[in-house]
Amino acid sequence: MSDTPTAPDAEPSKLPAADEAPSLMSAASAPPVDADAARTVFDHDSPRVPRSPGEIFRVCTRIALQGFGGVLPIIQREWVEKERWLTREQFLELLAVAQVMPGPNVVNLALIFGDRTFGLRGAMAGLGGMLLVPLGVVLVLTVGYMHYAAHPVVAGVLRGMGAAAAGLIFATGLKLLPALRRNAIGWSTSLAFVALMFGGIALAGVPLIWMLAGLGIVACALAWRRLAP
Repeated sequence: MSDTPTAPDAEPSKLPAADEAPSLMSAASAPPVDADAARTVFDHDSPRVPRSPGEIFRVCTRIALQGFGGVLPIIQREWVEKERWLTREQFLELLAVAQVMPGPNVVNLALIFGDRTFGLRGAMAGLGGMLLVPLGVVLVLTVGYMHYAAHPVVAGVLRGMGAAAAGLIFATGLKLLPALRRNAIGWSTSLAFVALMFGGIALAGVPLIWMLAGLGIVACALAWRRLAP
C-alpha cells in the first residue's frame, strides 16, 4: 500500500437547517414577481373567507329576506361590515362588474362572489340563497297584495317603503364613496364621473344603458391605461 497521501474527499453537500427547509415548488418553477406591476383590490386577501358554500347560502338567504325595498344596502352591510368577507374597495369593484352584466345587480353579486370563493358550488349557493326562500315569500305576498292593493293602509305602507328604500340606497352610496380614493383612475376623476352619471340619469333622464355605454367605456379605458404594465 502506498504511503502517498490521497486528495481529500469532496465535502459532502450541506443539508439545510430546520428553518431553511426547501419549498415544495422550486425557485426555477415559481413565476417571477414584479413589485411594480399594476394591481387591483382583488390581488389582496379578503378580511375573512366563508367557511363553506353552505355559509354563503345562509347569509344570502338572510340578506334576501331583509330586502324589502332593495337588497343592495343590506348586502353591503352584511358582506363588508358584519361578515367581513370583502373590503369596501373589493365590494365596489364587484358592484361595478355586476352593474354592467345583464340581470339583477344583487344576483350578479352573489354569483360572482360565490364563484370567486368556491367556484360553481359557491355560485349556485349564492344564487339559491338569493332566490329560493324569497321566492316563496314573494308568492305569498303577491296573493295578499292582489286582495288588498286598493286598501289605503296598504298603499300608504308601500309608499313609505319606497321612501325608506331610496334612503337606504343613498346611504350605501355615501358609505362606498371613500373607497374611490383607491380607484385606479384617481379620486378627482372618480368624483367627476359620479357627478356626470348623477346628472345624466337623475337630472337629464338619460337611460342607464346609454350612460354606461358612454361614460362607462371612457372610465374603463382610463382605468386600463393606468393599470397597464
